[in-house]
Amino acid sequence: MERESFEDPTVAAYLNEHFVAIKVDREERPDVDEIYMTAVQLTTGSGGWPLSIFLTPDLKPFYGGTYFPPEDRWGKPAFGRLLEMIADAFIHRKDEVERIAGQLTKGLAKYEGAANPGEVTMAQVERAAKLVAMGNDPYLGGFGPAPKFPPTGQCDLLLREWRRTGNREYLAMVEKTLGRMAAGGINDQLAGGFARYSTDAEWLIPHFEKMLYDNALLAVNYLDLFLATGNREWADVARRTLDWALEEMNDAGGAFHSSLDADSEGEEGKYYVWTVEEIKAVLGEKEGAEFCEIYGVEEGGNFDGGRTVLHRAGQKPTIETASWRADIPVRPDSDANMTLGRTGMSALQEDRVEGFRERLLEARRKRVPPGKDDKILTDWNALMIAVLARGYRVLGAARYLEAAESAVKFIRETMQREGRLLHSWRGGVPGAEGLLDDYAYLIAGLIELYQADFDAAHLEWAQELADALIERYFDNDAGGFFMTSAGATDLVIRPKVLRDGATPSGNGIAAKALIELWLLTDRDDLRNAAEKTIRAFSKGLNEHPTMFLRPAIAAATFLDLPATVAISGRSSDPLAPDLLSIINRGYYPGLLVACGGDESAVLFRDKPTLNGRPAAYLCKNFTCLPPITDPEELRRELTALYLPVD
Repeated sequence: MERESFEDPTVAAYLNEHFVAIKVDREERPDVDEIYMTAVQLTTGSGGWPLSIFLTPDLKPFYGGTYFPPEDRWGKPAFGRLLEMIADAFIHRKDEVERIAGQLTKGLAKYEGAANPGEVTMAQVERAAKLVAMGNDPYLGGFGPAPKFPPTGQCDLLLREWRRTGNREYLAMVEKTLGRMAAGGINDQLAGGFARYSTDAEWLIPHFEKMLYDNALLAVNYLDLFLATGNREWADVARRTLDWALEEMNDAGGAFHSSLDADSEGEEGKYYVWTVEEIKAVLGEKEGAEFCEIYGVEEGGNFDGGRTVLHRAGQKPTIETASWRADIPVRPDSDANMTLGRTGMSALQEDRVEGFRERLLEARRKRVPPGKDDKILTDWNALMIAVLARGYRVLGAARYLEAAESAVKFIRETMQREGRLLHSWRGGVPGAEGLLDDYAYLIAGLIELYQADFDAAHLEWAQELADALIERYFDNDAGGFFMTSAGATDLVIRPKVLRDGATPSGNGIAAKALIELWLLTDRDDLRNAAEKTIRAFSKGLNEHPTMFLRPAIAAATFLDLPATVAISGRSSDPLAPDLLSIINRGYYPGLLVACGGDESAVLFRDKPTLNGRPAAYLCKNFTCLPPITDPEELRRELTALYLPVD
């Protein structure tokens, strides 16, 4: 529409004469996007982008839609003619327009504010997982038809339910999906990082835009799958994804930029695709042919202009080759539990192919790169903070911990005004006030970071943010959190969104984080807010469970409280690293760990060292085992604790 209509001089002149035209960046103002996208969905039954919405001067919507063509077609009016119709209606039938706007706004407020709190049960969580599994593509991976978006919530829920119930099909579905994605064109085979979605069912041809939030969430999936299976390939995918973020998305101030465009030089994907001739020009005839065979590069290509989107040709994981062990949490640091991976190549061959990739990547860097959206968003950065902290714990790379701490420092020093978070920042210019997701994701990120470096300051700030979140965003009547603060005055309604969207439900993340913070600090007010929020999920879990995956995970966290481990003594003390390694190298979903004996974590209450030696206190449902000093004993106890339920 930008090219067809907005840049048309006649359309632009009419638009500017009769309307006040406002272009909204939906990433900078997701609250605005949420309200008016919902209005279009309520009136038309569908939504999407580009979104055009027509408002009265007091911001009430009365007409909207998505794509409008430059000429009348498909039963839709041309955008220019639509403008004339809207202007005529507003001038000559203003009373009717305002009546429609009033009715729609009332309906919108009722829809967005609905919660209907009720009982939440583990049966609802189990049903959500079963319905997700019913949508699984058993041959190509994923859940549903093309276009296929990264199913991060589905993978998270299924992995957790596999661990809880022992249902091996859930793990196989996740491994098939993440395996096909890693091998496909949606994954940048040279630099790492995943594109926004696959246009086809095989994960082959992506929409080449790369989003920070997708890659943060996917890296979590691959780290968890590595811990669950012991397959080093998944650790490698996670590492390459995180390294891509550090290399291409890191801001000089320490935070992370938002996205990379799909286009360069006016063509989508031009930066990423190759011909046989281009590859051989870099690698030479013999090595180029070898690379082309591995990555599916053929004459004629699989993309526009005879070019190829690189992918691992013929690499199709099957249930039969899945590397899982469902009886115990696998110990990835044990060679006995390691598999070669899916590539079918030896370590020597992998090193050789890695050399090919590095040479091609160096050649690719000489091309005109895609544009970058360099705005910094608090919520998306918080997702990166969480996975970088987790990446440090699982992979042991200090650069991830350093990057997470730098991003936290940037947000704390730059993206706050008078104790309130900002949602966005770009080039020294602050954006709008923070939203629910900014607070919820950052609290969750700080809890993850605390479990990586055990700096009590992270827990203290998390509590301050939780206090602000409850004070300014909580719905005391129906439960759950509004998207905007109580002081926001520039919107026609105050939206409250419980479901997942392109990013995880802020309410789901908030509820889970508040439960974890309660267990770490023993603050009942946090527990009460979490419980009331979870009760607000009841109707959604009953009616649309696959849209409430992060709320389902929060509900499961509340109904089956996480185990906790407190390690007395400092993390640098002899033996403490061995105890922490057991915790960090197994798939123990929800497990909370504290170390160092700081007073900010209630887990250390009455838990001293033993004869000056660090000891692990493993607790579940407020009942603790005797202190453990032997790492192997800790592994055995965790294994027993995480055996599937009957």
